[in-house]
Amino acid sequence: MNRYGVDPLPGLPSSVTICEVGPRDGLQNEAGLVPADVKVEFIERLVDAGHTVVETTSLVHPGWVPQLADAEEVLRRLERKPGVRYPVLVPNRRGLERAVDLGVTDIAVFGSATESFAKANLNRTVADSLEMFAPVVARAREAGCRVRGYLSMCWGDPWEGRVPVDQVVSVASRLIGMGCTELSLGDTIGVATPGRVGALLDALLATGVPIDRIAVHFHDTYGQALANTLVALQRGVTTIDASAGGLGGCPYARSATGNLATEDLVWQLDGLGIRTGVDLAKLAETSTWLATRLGRPSPARTLRALAGT
Repeated sequence: MNRYGVDPLPGLPSSVTICEVGPRDGLQNEAGLVPADVKVEFIERLVDAGHTVVETTSLVHPGWVPQLADAEEVLRRLERKPGVRYPVLVPNRRGLERAVDLGVTDIAVFGSATESFAKANLNRTVADSLEMFAPVVARAREAGCRVRGYLSMCWGDPWEGRVPVDQVVSVASRLIGMGCTELSLGDTIGVATPGRVGALLDALLATGVPIDRIAVHFHDTYGQALANTLVALQRGVTTIDASAGGLGGCPYARSATGNLATEDLVWQLDGLGIRTGVDLAKLAETSTWLATRLGRPSPARTLRALAGT
């Protein structure tokens, strides 16, 4: 808890689960290859800081995302702690079977709300990608896995511009309908603003999607991530994606900059009296350690502020 005190706002959740995406979404866009031992230590440090959900890696073809070509090595070397979830992104049925063989119990699939990004990221139409995911989700549920459905480009697309709410709701409903246990709404290029975030969440809730199955994933391209997060909290969302040190981007959308920094999110939630279980000092130490391994400073504002106090 920060030394400046706690000032709650009415109507907000008492606790929030942070889905830490640094090891996968954060590192996937790094130009230089990060060694597997650094990745494993990064994950273990994040867990030691109090994270209970750490997205670990992705079992994609190494030609698509070379930075994650060591996924199996990382998973084999990682000492998984009880009570901590380690989601892994899988692109297809083959990736799922590899994940299950490696003892993974939380998987994720990655879809798009727009045709342009579906083509760029998956080389498929939206309909074809959903058809591909359906047996993956079904098999994962049969294997006892939780399944997170990522939905990208929920508020804006670099090729198509503003994305209609109804279009997002349609794809989101199909992901929930096929058996995803959680839906993460992604502002992939960081163009959402608070009113538009509220409008999409209201539309989804109106279709009967339970609020406890919705997560949000904001990028901070225009400095709106924390403001958008507050609106999500006001709607009752209790799972927020964030990346230690603000790492991240998207290899298939050049306008996508870093994710919401976990340090900035924890500072806000601590100040609101919302429990996360994450120790900000340990988290800041971890991000500073990683920054030295990457050879550049972290963009997280809170991390820079803490370093100067």
